[in-house]
Amino acid sequence: MTPISGLTKLTLLLLAVTTMMSNVAIITVIPHLKDIFKIDNIELYSRLIVTLPSCTIAFLAPFLGHFVHKVGKKKSVIFALILFTLTGTAGFYLQSIEQILISRAIFGISVAVLMIVSTSLVGDYFKGDERHKFMGIQMAFTSVGGVLFVAGGGMLSDISWHYPFLIYSIGIFLLPFVIKYISKVEIYQKINEEETVDNKVFFIYVLAFILMVIFYILPTQMPFLIMNHFHASGSLAGAIISLAFVFNGLGALSFAKLKKHFSFSTIYLIGLSIIGIGFTIIGLIDNVTYFFFTSTLMGFGGGLLMTCVTSWMLTLVSPEKRVKSSAYLTSSIFMGQFFSPILTMPLVHIFGVQKFFEIFGLFLLVVLIIILLKRKF
Repeated sequence: MTPISGLTKLTLLLLAVTTMMSNVAIITVIPHLKDIFKIDNIELYSRLIVTLPSCTIAFLAPFLGHFVHKVGKKKSVIFALILFTLTGTAGFYLQSIEQILISRAIFGISVAVLMIVSTSLVGDYFKGDERHKFMGIQMAFTSVGGVLFVAGGGMLSDISWHYPFLIYSIGIFLLPFVIKYISKVEIYQKINEEETVDNKVFFIYVLAFILMVIFYILPTQMPFLIMNHFHASGSLAGAIISLAFVFNGLGALSFAKLKKHFSFSTIYLIGLSIIGIGFTIIGLIDNVTYFFFTSTLMGFGGGLLMTCVTSWMLTLVSPEKRVKSSAYLTSSIFMGQFFSPILTMPLVHIFGVQKFFEIFGLFLLVVLIIILLKRKF
């Protein structure tokens, strides 16, 4: 196989950043919205600003996979980056919550295409251990981007709730990289790999959905806990969440090493155990500074899990099915993100945000212990 240039690898990394920042760049905005929009159900609407793109992605990703297959990956990415910039920055100048929600729904189309192409390209360019290693590097790279975007969004939200939306203008700056360095991608669609479609790939979609329902409790509930309950500033909340992205990258980088000793399923259970411990501790802390510790746990577990499910899927599918399989994985991931606040908000209202973290963390650990006792490593 023709060696991949460093700039092509960099372009793949930059594309992955756009999928990571799709929601997290504005998570410090949502606690401010209840003071700006005096309407019923504003707490739910504000959370939907973060997760509504996930709904669009979840339902349209399978169809967009066919679009990518017919149009081609390069043209699809160019279209997606332009749409990403136009709709992502719309919150800067829109004034009504309804208009913002509509723009976020359309924004999801661009993110879906970017994620489908980004995931399938990794499968096209790499295989085996080399793929595991690059995926770890990719997740680590996006985590660094997450640190910058969340921290920057936190500082901008303290100035005006409109400003964090400008972060999405990065999409237009990535166009030259895509135009110049993703020019021969079609060559890699016919890599000769001994991979066949496995029925287990559908099970991975379920695992991805469950992962996102659990993990997305953090960006949809954590800012409210930090800023409303502990009265932290947007900048401090952004710093705490940014730390999670640092350890998200470390978790992703550790995947390749763990894969040499453990199966995909075991690594998945390890990652969920780490998150369960983190949730429980969040429910017990009484000082905002302790969130810096829990962020390390949650970030590490999340990075490990996301790298695991994506690599697991790519290992099981053939090159010809890679775009379609990536589309369904994308759909599963964002379906979980969208349903996360819908499924958890009733419990948050009953127990309160912090008590919810404690109860859910303990429940998750109990379930994992039962699973571990019944399975063979």
